[in-house]
Amino acid sequence: MNVEFISQLITILGKANVTQNVTELQEVAHDYTEDLYYLPEILVFPENTEQVSQILILCSDFNVPVYTRGAGTGLSGACLPVNGGLVLSTKKMNRIIQIDTQNMMAIVEPGVINFHLKQALEEFGLTYPPDPASFGTSTIGGNVAHGAGGPKAVKYGTTRDYVLNLEVVLPSGEVIWTGSNTLKNATGFSLTHLFIGSEGLLGVITKIVVKIVPKSAHELLMLALFENAKDAAIAVNKVLLSGVLPTGLELMEVSGVEISAKATQTSFPIPPNVQFYLMVILDGMDYDLLMTDAENIYPILEDSGAFDVLMPNNSEMAENWWKVRRSIGETVKQQSIYKEEDTVVPRASLPELLTGVKEIGDKYNFRTVCYGHAGDGNLHVNILKDNLTDDAWENEIPKGIIEIFELCRKLGGTISGEHGVGLVQKPYLDVVFNSTHWMLMKGIKTLFDPQNILNPGKWIESTQPI
Repeated sequence: MNVEFISQLITILGKANVTQNVTELQEVAHDYTEDLYYLPEILVFPENTEQVSQILILCSDFNVPVYTRGAGTGLSGACLPVNGGLVLSTKKMNRIIQIDTQNMMAIVEPGVINFHLKQALEEFGLTYPPDPASFGTSTIGGNVAHGAGGPKAVKYGTTRDYVLNLEVVLPSGEVIWTGSNTLKNATGFSLTHLFIGSEGLLGVITKIVVKIVPKSAHELLMLALFENAKDAAIAVNKVLLSGVLPTGLELMEVSGVEISAKATQTSFPIPPNVQFYLMVILDGMDYDLLMTDAENIYPILEDSGAFDVLMPNNSEMAENWWKVRRSIGETVKQQSIYKEEDTVVPRASLPELLTGVKEIGDKYNFRTVCYGHAGDGNLHVNILKDNLTDDAWENEIPKGIIEIFELCRKLGGTISGEHGVGLVQKPYLDVVFNSTHWMLMKGIKTLFDPQNILNPGKWIESTQPI
């Protein structure tokens, strides 16, 4: 790497915030996505917006690729430095700048951990609802860059529903605010929503203004056990039509639950005849009203085919159920080389999607472990290599994935609900994008990043790269 470039980086950031140490570079060469690994040339830790601006100006001058990274918990490879270059870590930009209880908003830097914001809000009786499975370690900036969701999106929505305004540094070094700190904004195009889910392709997010809400005093869990997937999936819509609005509806295949419970050494009910679980989450301020809601939902689950409906006896049991649910993705991946597909369809089509995924798996001889946010129609499909040959894994499995994605499109869905596109979904975008989609998206990328220095090598490039 150019000596002058490195020297100027050190001038901007100080020697302690610039490293080419191989061990540290290896730590940012991968994320939670499959077994992908790309080593960058240099790693930097800016501490403020001005430093980010100077870094991008310098990288533009020297034509150095820039890969912005939060906690590295992504599942699409979006932050991976596939072309080497520079990894810009937001680790040291981790301040909660303001908690504004009068206007019910918080201003944070991108490196703030989702859980840490939740903790800081507790003393005010408030919360930030978006809760991806990785909320204990993932950053708000990463959540915004991916448009992250989570189990409680049925009632509270996703990250996209809580971002009011963003401070962004463009590749030119120019700093802009994308919107306003208001609940309403009908002034021009929504640049804020353009940057949500943009995966570091258009600019570097340096401050985030989010809505906050009162924290519910109580939460109830119900666990419905089913002998087949179809009944569990159909039960989702019946619950939603009951007049009760659950906080979340989580679908779990027993194989994933078994793996998670064993790996985390956590107690969980697994009778011999269960194949799928539906976890119903309720929350609110009045415990008695929640119990009434649970009583109303109970017969709906039974009528839908649940052979048992359980509620935790105490808070420890409830925590165990959550632990197993949140750990499925991570623990399943420890069993085998895998591919995870983040499918999403209109939720009434979930039974057809789930049936189709299993049929496609049988056709191409691969095992799947399915789980996800059934209340949103968002099904995570983990495809395990197990004993498949390398040839089958590289050449046959992608054919099955294409069929799964074509089924999603046919049902009115798409190929990613919350994990983003990044690197791993890149080969499949033509399933859902036509030539007009590509023209518009490439035009946006080129407008914001004409030199193609931001996150190059991913799903989209500028049309006029240097």
